[in-house]
Amino acid sequence: MVVKVYGPAYASPKRVLLCLLEKEIDFETVPVDLIAGENLTPEYLQLQPFGSLPVIQDGDYTLFESRAIIRYYAEKYKTQGTDLLGKTLEDQGLVNQWLEVEAHNYHPPLLNLVLHIMFSPHFGIIRNEQVIKESEEKLAKVLDVYEDRLSKSKYLAGDFFSLADLSHIPFTSYLVGPVGKEYMIKERKHVSAWWDDISSRPSWLKVLEICK
Repeated sequence: MVVKVYGPAYASPKRVLLCLLEKEIDFETVPVDLIAGENLTPEYLQLQPFGSLPVIQDGDYTLFESRAIIRYYAEKYKTQGTDLLGKTLEDQGLVNQWLEVEAHNYHPPLLNLVLHIMFSPHFGIIRNEQVIKESEEKLAKVLDVYEDRLSKSKYLAGDFFSLADLSHIPFTSYLVGPVGKEYMIKERKHVSAWWDDISSRPSWLKVLEICK
């Protein structure tokens, strides 16, 4: 059964595509235009009642929230493709720890930067320079923690690429690209090396090709 992924043009669905490619799972994509409001149609709200992206359909199974989806597939197909969870319970604990850090510490200030710099003409968002300044300061403090962590291990959860690293890729690509703040990564030696590594994975290059 081919997995159906909704909204591939956006960062959160790309998180799912990355996972599926690493796990060697077949999928197809379904475009959803947020700016046109296609995520608010009755048909889409039947799949995702909050109107957010992504959603997957796998046969008669429907799941939303990108981090829930990648955890599901990493566990379901643990022995297929790249092991994204680690070999031991301790490994898995660290993967989940840093996945939570990404969700609760890294992502919120980065999302503010994305919304106020990239998407301020859309979605009724008015660019707020104070929000941008405060968000950059918050993100910088998180990246300082990452710099310390990555001075001790190649990846966030240890010496293996995991969901914790994977989950950072799509939104960080905005940070170093259209948001225009690549220096936040490059000025931190170990964060920069980590980013160069994870952003050059064949799975991410394939996502970029799919989502041109």
